[in-house]
Amino acid sequence: MTKELSSGHLLWTPDAKAAQTGQLADFADMLRTRTGFDWGGDFQALWRWSVENDLTFWDIVWDWHGVIGDKGTRIIENEGAMPGARFFPDAQMNYAENMLTNADDRLAISAYREDGTHVRLTRAELKGKVMHLAGWMRAVGIGRGDRVAAYVPNTPEAIIAMLATAAIGGIFSSCSPDFGIGGAADRFGQIEPKLLIACDGYSYAGKPFDRMDILRTLADALPSVTHTLIIPFLNAAPDLVGLPQPEIFDAALMAAEPVTEFTPVSFNDPLYILYSSGTTGAPKCIVHGVGGVMMKHITEMRLHGGMGSEDKLFFFTTCGWMMWNWMVSGLMLEMPLICYEGNPFHPGPERLWDIAEAEKLTHLGVSAKYIDAIRNAGYRPADSNDLSALRCLMSTGSPLSSEGFDFVYEAIRDDVQLCSMSGGTDIMGCFVLGTTVQPVHAGEIQSRALGLAVVILDDDGKPVTGEQGELCCTKPFPSMPVKFWNDADDGKYKAAYFEHFPGIWRHGDWATLTSRGGTIIHGRSDATLNPGGVRIGTAEIYRQVESFDEVVEALVVGQNWDNDVRVILFVRLADGAVMTDALADAIRQRVRTGATPRHVPRHIIAVPDIPRTRSGKITELAVRDIIHGRQVKNTEALANAEALDFYRELPQLAE
Repeated sequence: MTKELSSGHLLWTPDAKAAQTGQLADFADMLRTRTGFDWGGDFQALWRWSVENDLTFWDIVWDWHGVIGDKGTRIIENEGAMPGARFFPDAQMNYAENMLTNADDRLAISAYREDGTHVRLTRAELKGKVMHLAGWMRAVGIGRGDRVAAYVPNTPEAIIAMLATAAIGGIFSSCSPDFGIGGAADRFGQIEPKLLIACDGYSYAGKPFDRMDILRTLADALPSVTHTLIIPFLNAAPDLVGLPQPEIFDAALMAAEPVTEFTPVSFNDPLYILYSSGTTGAPKCIVHGVGGVMMKHITEMRLHGGMGSEDKLFFFTTCGWMMWNWMVSGLMLEMPLICYEGNPFHPGPERLWDIAEAEKLTHLGVSAKYIDAIRNAGYRPADSNDLSALRCLMSTGSPLSSEGFDFVYEAIRDDVQLCSMSGGTDIMGCFVLGTTVQPVHAGEIQSRALGLAVVILDDDGKPVTGEQGELCCTKPFPSMPVKFWNDADDGKYKAAYFEHFPGIWRHGDWATLTSRGGTIIHGRSDATLNPGGVRIGTAEIYRQVESFDEVVEALVVGQNWDNDVRVILFVRLADGAVMTDALADAIRQRVRTGATPRHVPRHIIAVPDIPRTRSGKITELAVRDIIHGRQVKNTEALANAEALDFYRELPQLAE
């Protein structure tokens, strides 16, 4: 085991009264009344109570939030089973009904496109469109349990389509239109959708991308589809020839009689089908239940994030990343959602920050790679934008380096809460994330998630603090997947999470629990390096290497060599930078002193590009397969599969 890295310097301290006001304090009042437990303003004490009394915790969360629905009498069925436990097995509810409550004239969605198009919808307008589209869906034969596949950009129509599907008890699944035919068909082909919703195209960095030919091919590849619903994006009147029973989105809204009631479904009925990245084979179809999604997002948004109806939430995402689904749940807080579709650097790096200023955002979410990109571009939002309303900046997708933390406080806002978080598609939320009542330390995620028994286990399955190990969860929680689609006897589901430590969820992150109750993520455990038999996290190397101005981005893998593993580092250099012996020596020395001698790469190779998934995550596994002569099983999962060509013939790797 490698000892804990430096825990990080203090960057932010919450207001002294934070624990006495706001969402957490309100929840604590109910908790004290119902159970007698007083957290005393100590978030870690509250976390411990929520795990030791998890069933009571989730029961109170339902009542405190005021979930619309019939809770039923039982909190759990098959208590303790991992997998197999079912929360609130008797409950009846509807996700869309909870999102659309109090449909009045307050802002619901403010949506931007990179071409300057800006659309605003009130809560009343949003509900009206949802109920009309739900009426159209029902009229064409879509009902409870039917799958609706959406090949769509991040626009209001995507949210309307999702909520309309949920309103009638359907199951929604989406991916962004930058997926090619293979990637889209690999996903949607497994779930046999009855309705296909798609745009005619999209634009990125000012360039239009027509998708009608791909859409026709996709429809042909999905024989289960009976109807298609088209969202005009590039053309007001796209050519619908060759599509099964096509209709234009707005025409469907106008033609249909709206539904007047929401279809009640069970707490554990499917709401979403999401997909694993698919870089090691066909994407896994992860099914999430209605109630589990809601309960998890209530705790993350209200109890961890302190969000309420007076706040504004903007998460930069596409419809192919689970943070889009996460963002939509903000509607149940009666909180406006701000959306953006396009390149976040078009026409320049100021784009998202201009929106943040114009909307007076309180909560902004981006990927760690976006923060790195802003830093590498030399853009400092604090110098040009009024971000005085911004209370919380969220970062996820990959570990944010200590340097990334420092950049936020130096160049964005010095008194913002930086909420780094980690979890994923697997649980529709986070295992570790922020809290409004604890300090922020560089490189460290503030806390484990309320209600989730998160531990770090060593190779023997023993909990450790201050040492690296596997991030695991030892008790069931509501947002565990309901199942994987078409997974007989839950074989794939069990193999994905429960084989390593039987009866315990192993998430696949290599992490350290700090003495403060925070977490440092060192990278994916399936991508950890093992030189000399000692496991080390790739994030530890990235943290050192990407501190160089000459390095824009890096990727590190382990290469099997001479009965051991050696570290190979690939770097994408800044414009004008050259990989010299002096730079390579400086990188090695920085890694040696900032991490350990075992982390020092054997080869440092400059590459033109780093392969990444469509959600922006670098894909170490694809490069590792290539340098070991193995086939990359699903290049459609990559945003830039052509980048792999350079890695196939590198003479250094034979030395």
